[in-house]
Amino acid sequence: MSVPELPGVYPYTRGIYRDMYRQRMWTMRQYAGFGTPEESNARYRYLLSQGITGLSVAFDLPTQMGLDADHPLASGEVGRVGVAIGSLRDMERLFADIRLDEVSTSMTINSTAAILLAFYVLVAKAQGADLRKLSGTIQNDILKEYIARGTYIYPPKPAMRIITDVFAWAGAEIPEWNTISISGYHIREAGSTAAQEIAFTLANAIAYIEAARSAGLQVDDFAPRLSFFFNSHNGLFDEVAKFRAARRLYARIMRERFGAQNPRSMMLRFHAQTSGASLTAQQPDNNIARVTLQALAAVLGGAQSLHTNGRDEALGLPTEESARVALRTQQILANEAGVTQEPDPLGGGEYIEALTDRMEAEARAIIEKIDDMGGMLAAIEARWPQAEIQNAAYQYQRSIESGERIIVGVNRFQTEAVDVPVFRVNPEAERAQLERLREVRASRDSVEVASALDALEDAARGTENLMFHIMTASAALATVGEMSDRLRRVFGEYREGA
Repeated sequence: MSVPELPGVYPYTRGIYRDMYRQRMWTMRQYAGFGTPEESNARYRYLLSQGITGLSVAFDLPTQMGLDADHPLASGEVGRVGVAIGSLRDMERLFADIRLDEVSTSMTINSTAAILLAFYVLVAKAQGADLRKLSGTIQNDILKEYIARGTYIYPPKPAMRIITDVFAWAGAEIPEWNTISISGYHIREAGSTAAQEIAFTLANAIAYIEAARSAGLQVDDFAPRLSFFFNSHNGLFDEVAKFRAARRLYARIMRERFGAQNPRSMMLRFHAQTSGASLTAQQPDNNIARVTLQALAAVLGGAQSLHTNGRDEALGLPTEESARVALRTQQILANEAGVTQEPDPLGGGEYIEALTDRMEAEARAIIEKIDDMGGMLAAIEARWPQAEIQNAAYQYQRSIESGERIIVGVNRFQTEAVDVPVFRVNPEAERAQLERLREVRASRDSVEVASALDALEDAARGTENLMFHIMTASAALATVGEMSDRLRRVFGEYREGA
């Protein structure tokens, strides 16, 4: 069993900062977005009034897939699972009366991340913000979409080009921005084990770092702005060990494999979200206890940022009351539980150290297998991680159905079902978004838009950094769908198994 290291010291098993939460509390985010930009803006301002310290934006499926609200495939999906954003004008409405230089914003967006980042930066610029101090994160993690989630547009190679273009552009223009949040969350939600979550996430990170270096970037120039996003699931000690093992394994990969010299390049900074897949529609108040334990695991594991799910999320989007209870859970942990007084308070315990060692060894073995396959892109093309996750999910479900794994209220301790208030998205949101889209197209300079889109398409056919052209087209009020369509012309669309 290894001897625990000091917090803030390589390989950062016990935390990336010496004093952890004694020096700075984790950022309290609540993931939110639905309907129109105005409706989501109202929820953000409510959450800010209740004490959140960072925003987290959920976008609807058409926005994630690069489709405007009037696209046939967008029908019925506009504003449903997130906020509908079609142009710069929508982003302006989304952040009305919110100073972007005074808040950290995380945006869960991948295939269209470069476009939504451009909108955000243009809004901040119009507010007079110092862009070099702009703080936040775009998920921008396309590989996990091929593995676990499915909101991809382009084939992997051009998708990786867009990501490395964002790395290079943001490093010069918005140096405090986290240019990617490499996500294990959705991998775990799809059914992976904890060790698979670490391994597949870090294997994706390796692929991004190699792509960036192939594009001519130096590891210490971009690695300090890489961030991670993990699931905090059931199993308190396993989850704490998972976070500790991930930090240590990443630090060693960065120093030993990539030759990083800057300590910040070796620090795994991560946002955690409690597990949506673990929440139950039966006896939804039980989910408050589940979320509390999962949030505690994230805090004991040293998260830099945390979202706690609402008790009703197995039924629909969280109500305002559920979002408040979820936020209060974080605030109680921060202010009443006493768990912030010592960095890595479980460190040194025989059990947690043994779990950490085992988790690291299991994850390292999976990464080595992926290396033997030729890396994560080759593994994805062979559908190996997808199959491994599907098998793990099947085994998990079997354990529930057999009664080996007890889920309170589901396969034990059941009660009669009760009606629970469920949040309903405004049915007029889609109509309102369609009208806004028509207004934007009617008011803008069509010649300017066409010229900007032509330049973006030409850049995609060449080797220029795409972000400069996305910024220009966004400022001209080109839409998410129009910019995505120009890139589709050049890059094509990914079809799994094709």
